[in-house]
Amino acid sequence: MSVNSVPTTDQLPVVVVGAGPIGLAAAAHLIERDIEPLVLEAGPSAGTAVRDWAHVRLFSPWSEVTDPAAEKLLAPTGWVRPDGATYPTGGDWAERYLQPLADVLGDKVRYGATVTGVARAGRDRIVDAGRDEQPFTVHIQTADGREERIIARAVIDASGTWSTPSPLGANGLPALGEKAAAARISYSVPDLKDPAVRARYAGKRTAVVGSGASAFTALAYLADLAKEEGAGTHAVWILRRGITGSTYGGGEADELPARGALGLRAKAAVEAGHASAVTGFRTQAVEHDGDQLALVAEDGRRLDPVDEVIVLTGFRPDLSFLSEIRLGLDERLQAPTALAPLIDPNVHSCGTVYPHGVNELSHPEQGVYLVGMKSYGRAPTFLAMTGYEQVRSITAALAGDQEAAERVELTLPETGVCGGAGLFDEPENAEQSGGGCCATPSTLQIGIGAPATSDGC
Repeated sequence: MSVNSVPTTDQLPVVVVGAGPIGLAAAAHLIERDIEPLVLEAGPSAGTAVRDWAHVRLFSPWSEVTDPAAEKLLAPTGWVRPDGATYPTGGDWAERYLQPLADVLGDKVRYGATVTGVARAGRDRIVDAGRDEQPFTVHIQTADGREERIIARAVIDASGTWSTPSPLGANGLPALGEKAAAARISYSVPDLKDPAVRARYAGKRTAVVGSGASAFTALAYLADLAKEEGAGTHAVWILRRGITGSTYGGGEADELPARGALGLRAKAAVEAGHASAVTGFRTQAVEHDGDQLALVAEDGRRLDPVDEVIVLTGFRPDLSFLSEIRLGLDERLQAPTALAPLIDPNVHSCGTVYPHGVNELSHPEQGVYLVGMKSYGRAPTFLAMTGYEQVRSITAALAGDQEAAERVELTLPETGVCGGAGLFDEPENAEQSGGGCCATPSTLQIGIGAPATSDGC
């Protein structure tokens, strides 16, 4: 569509950024409201970020990771939701739900389309005059390097946080030497069933930095590898805080049994000597020591060299392509101002954040919404069900149905501190039922769907 021939606003599509779980759900809800969606996905397929952690199992069962409007679109194709009491892996979620949904949406989903900027047509962020009457211009770069402009009536950003993991440095910035050591540093839970990845960690000393479910998962994987490969395979678990009674999660008292079992396996890895814990270590620098790396703390401590480092310290939103949009964000969490007090990880877990929608997700720039894991900024405890409720409310508002937009249509399970993804190929985990938890690194990117970050999911 040409920038020089702009139709009336209600004839324009709503651009949805990201073909992950929440972005595709947004498209389904828009169609249900007779609003044209256009989903822009940077990757080559639906759920690209989710596929990056295809080997990891969610703590949420199938019954809590599919959206009702999406299921209605899928029903005529003969699609049947998998057993609602079982737990999918990231790969299951992508192949058995996300890709079929994207296929139904057809040409309403564009792959290889990276959003590089969003603005009001003819207005930078400074200009007030006539601003709200202008549509949005969305700048994209295609997979073959071409630049395009799309005119939209609204923009729903469900791009997640998976592509922007938090760095190793304890101050939120990369540690000194972190970039130079990039070849030996990973920011996701390794798939040790992949022979090439397995060879990278077998017989090696690996530092695991983080204190949440992703770190637990990595420690459990590495402990299993140590049992199979024998001497030389060892994990050094680095925590910025000390070890307390809650360090390993709820254990047998956890309302999500799969998550509790994961914490117990991490604890067992330490007690069995497959991992050693280093507490109160806030990384300041990474130094090369021959072919190995040595981590140096702010207090001057220097750990014995390791061969690999796995950094699982959370994710953060990429706001760079929204620089010309007027966003109202909390200065700490980088979440919408009205939402931030409700999701503060110092106060809330995923089961204590009440469902929210358009009112909490609105910005000074009308018609732009951050949804899914990206709406939580740096807060970790996100539920797929929460994202589905977000886009239901927002699409109702875009359709002019304010009553539906403000109505709560979701009851969240009281699940305690939200953890994230579980272990792969664990039949007992796969078959358990219970309250749902994370489903974007969210996420995966990971919109939501990502496995757990070190601070939660």
